[in-house]
Amino acid sequence: MSLLLVSLDTTVLNVALPSMRQELHASVAGMQWTIDAYTLVLASLLMLAGSTGDRIGRRKVFSTGLIVFTAGSVLCSLAPSLEWLIAFRMVQAVGGSMLNPVAMSIITNTFTEPKERARAIGVWGGVVGISMAAGPLIGGLLVDSVGWRSIFWINLPVGLAALVLTLRHIPESRAGHPRRPDPVGQLLVVALLGSVTYGIIEAPSAGWGSPTVLGCAALAVAALVGLLAYEPRRPEPLIDPRFFRSAPFSGATVIAVSAFAALSGFLFLNTLYLQEVRGLDALDAGLYMLPMAAPAFLCAPLSGRLVGAVGPRLPLVIAGVAMGASGLLFAAFAAEGSDPLMFAGYVLFGLGFGMVNAPITNTAVSGMPRAQAGVAAAVASTSRQTGGTLGVAVIGAVLAAGLSQGGGFIAAARPAWWIITVCGVLVLATGLATTGHWARQTATRTAGALSEVLSPK
Repeated sequence: MSLLLVSLDTTVLNVALPSMRQELHASVAGMQWTIDAYTLVLASLLMLAGSTGDRIGRRKVFSTGLIVFTAGSVLCSLAPSLEWLIAFRMVQAVGGSMLNPVAMSIITNTFTEPKERARAIGVWGGVVGISMAAGPLIGGLLVDSVGWRSIFWINLPVGLAALVLTLRHIPESRAGHPRRPDPVGQLLVVALLGSVTYGIIEAPSAGWGSPTVLGCAALAVAALVGLLAYEPRRPEPLIDPRFFRSAPFSGATVIAVSAFAALSGFLFLNTLYLQEVRGLDALDAGLYMLPMAAPAFLCAPLSGRLVGAVGPRLPLVIAGVAMGASGLLFAAFAAEGSDPLMFAGYVLFGLGFGMVNAPITNTAVSGMPRAQAGVAAAVASTSRQTGGTLGVAVIGAVLAAGLSQGGGFIAAARPAWWIITVCGVLVLATGLATTGHWARQTATRTAGALSEVLSPK
């Protein structure tokens, strides 16, 4: 239910973007910020939330997250302006950061047998498919009948029900060796993600050589250098560089960024195209995207079973090929101009995205000690949200730059579709490179080294 809250919020919001843009008199950049203010804060706080849950109690942090997210949703529905909406989306994100990594840590500590855990993660990840199928329809129906503010109301009953079930059924648990807080690392992560996102979104209007964008670039470089210099010196860093000695874990990070950048860009482009170019209302736009949502829903649990049975390579290969082919249909063959081609692109993308989620999560947590499951899951979740943030920022910036030159939407979106195609190719190449025998050996060595460090002396 927590994953449904976070995922549904994203898919429902995308359908409402044109209505929000009209009522709040927002630019393309303003619409980017309604999405990226949320994903940016979420990505920045996920690792802190994961380690805090390991330290003070997972149920306690999880319950707090449900309360804050639900309250933030109510505030979003009351926002009087774009600026207030963006601020309340950030409140939502603070609560959302306490949900997914802590939920994954609870699952990892409940299902300890690898095949059982892979299947559980597949079912859990299938909720993303449900949100992709239900989100556009629910969002379209609410926007057309009540207005865009009502899309935030659906979080209230789901959030309250999840809270009651959590307090009743989930036992409290903590890590045997929880990490100490790392405020300097946390600030450096916020500075890095925030400066990169702000610079990319504002570049089309301010100019790539403007002081604002150059300042963001300088801050991002400084924050990255600071992380690389500071974190390895801490006994318990926020981002443990030793995790990345595992090729599957590093591969899962790259795949998560690529897949979710493609997803967020895909939804952003299609929502604007269907409603602003084709003139569909919100409900019809949601119905048009069902051919993408249905395969994502059906393939997510299947992917979890495949990971448990044969490992992550096959699902990742299918995901990379399908997502890359989908982007190629739009980039090279102008699929928007033909309904059969467009729906083929939707089906391919839904198939690919449905296959990619379970191998990311399973690979990220399977090679790590259970005591640090919250942190390992949080790194995977952070990669997803970072990808989503960058996808909207980069693809929105490319689209805005094309539109500013006086071109039509389809022509302006063409470079963005090539970016989505490249993301699919990255999923394929990284999946092949990090799922072989050598990669599994690096994961075994990394898990052994981390277990020795974490074991009591």
